[in-house]
Formats: sequence, C-alpha cells, structure tokens
Amino acid sequence: MDADVLALVRRSVPRLSAAEARVAETILGDPTLVVDLAINDLAQLCSTSLSTVARFAQSLGFSGYRELRVAVARTVTLAQAQQARFSLDTTAIDPEDEPATVAAKLAAQEVDAIEKTALGLDAVALDRVALAVVAARHIDLFGQAASSLTAQDLQQKLARIGCSVAHSPDPHLALTTASLRGPGDVAIAFSHGGETREVVRALEVARDAGALAVAITSAADSTLARAADVVLLTHAHESPFRMAAMSSRIAQLALVDILFVRVVQHRGEPVVIPLQLTHDAAAPGRRRR
Repeated sequence: MDADVLALVRRSVPRLSAAEARVAETILGDPTLVVDLAINDLAQLCSTSLSTVARFAQSLGFSGYRELRVAVARTVTLAQAQQARFSLDTTAIDPEDEPATVAAKLAAQEVDAIEKTALGLDAVALDRVALAVVAARHIDLFGQAASSLTAQDLQQKLARIGCSVAHSPDPHLALTTASLRGPGDVAIAFSHGGETREVVRALEVARDAGALAVAITSAADSTLARAADVVLLTHAHESPFRMAAMSSRIAQLALVDILFVRVVQHRGEPVVIPLQLTHDAAAPGRRRR
C-alpha cells in the first residue's frame, strides 16, 4: 500500500465518479476529517452515501473505510511530526518567508520525501532490479531535466564498480541506444510524474528490444509505469511555490542510493577492487608508475 495515502487519493481523482471525487476532495482539503469522523458523518459532509465512501476506499485498495482511516491517520501523524521537528505550523512555502523559515520548510519537505519513499519501498521489486543490474551486459539510464541529474548520479555510481552503463540527456541519442538493447540488458527511466514523453518512448523502445524496463516514478498509474516491467515508486509532494524539482529530486536520489547499495551487496567482494581503483585514480597528487 502507498506510504502516502494522500498522494494515492490525489492520483485517483481523474478516474473517480462525481460522488467519489467529492469524497477525495474533502479528504485532500482536510485529512484530519477522516481521522475524526465516522463513515456516516463523512458521507453526510460529502452529500453522498455510506456505500459511496466505502466504494471509494476500496477503489484505493483498502478493504474498507476503517483501513483507509488508519492509513490517513498514519500519514497525518507523520506530517505533524515533521512540522513539530522543525517548529513549523505548515511546510508550505510563502513568498514572504524569511531565509531561516524557508530552510526549515524545505528540510521538512525533503526529510518527509525520503521517509515516505523508504517506508513505501517494494523490497521484492528493488531486489529484482538490483539482481538484473548485477547480471546486465549493459545498463541504459533515461531522464530529462531534473531527472537527468538523478540518472547521471546512478551512472557515476555504477561506473565506479565496473558496470557498463550509459546516460544521454539527448532524447534522440537515448532512442538510438535504446533500440540497440536486447535480452540481458537493463533500461532504467526516471520521471517524477511519469509522463515525460521522451523518457516514456525511450523505455518503450528498450523494452521492445528485449531489455528489462524499469520505471522510477511517483505515479503508479502513469504512462511510464505502464511501459515498465518493474516499477520503483518515490513519494514526494512538491510545494506550490516551486521554482524547480526539489522534494521529487531528493526522493529519486534516496531511491538511487538504496538501489546502489543493494547492487553492491549482491556483487559482493568483487566491487572492492574497482571502488579502490577509482578512488586512487582521483586522489590528489597520485602519480602513475
């Protein structure tokens, strides 16, 4: 189940009936209502029936309203804990915030993204990807804009342990390399919203060529997720006052770190030598003999 049930509710809105959408919008407007209200009270507030509220909960994957209520309470408690940790009433950034307040709010948002990504991690899917990377003849990484930075980070990590890995921010070159993949190769695509057209297309081409297609995204029902053999989900909600990818980038980087550690664990002792060689090569003042 999604570690952040509110993100799950938010993604569900486009496919809901009008009555169910009212329930979703009420929950998103004030999540504490679900914690405080019984099912009949929430139904009355949303001008709908008990069966509609129950059906809404089941559409999200819960057994019923009670399980949804517990999940929302857990999410609300975690959010409140983050705010309390940084002495904040809200983590929403206001244009008039002072530097110290901006720093605290961003820290709270990013810690929240890391925690939710770690708590919501599908361990089976993670190890499937890690083992595939260990055995891969070649790994292609796809990502545009901020997600390209995450792809570059994973490329640098995998290259240090001797993997054959490539990433190109040029979407045309990405398609070229994707078309040359085959069985035994791995393609990993990054997109927070899962709808970046160039990234989706590159992953589709690599999968059709025979590579294991992996999506790293926050949107489980996105086009990118549907194009993948394996999906690893991040959990991040960007502030409305957003100048660039922030929490989403941090969540992706956290997941990359987790994946890389699992790859190293599965590779075992052989990674020690390339890690030492790459460290020594970059050491200042070192001379070749």
